Amino acid sequence: MGTNWSMHDLRHTAALRMARDESLSLRDVQTILGHAHLSTTADVYLVEEESQVIRRLQAHLAELKDRAKRPAPPVAVGYDASDLDVLFGGGAA
Repeated sequence: MGTNWSMHDLRHTAALRMARDESLSLRDVQTILGHAHLSTTADVYLVEEESQVIRRLQAHLAELKDRAKRPAPPVAVGYDASDLDVLFGGGAA
């Protein structure tokens, strides 16, 4: 082929792509690769791209910021707090 790529390199590339495919579970990838232990597959092929981690973190922080801007839920005026705990499963009754 004129390259220094080996069949193992191609297998590794295919495995990385499968591990990133949302339609395949890690168990699917383990089975395809023939790994005896799921931890082998996870340790080698669950590699996150830095840009994906940063994107998820930014989305998480934006959600927290948005949540902080939302008004507080209304206070249940005229109801006994212990009755509401019983009704909604909060606190010990």
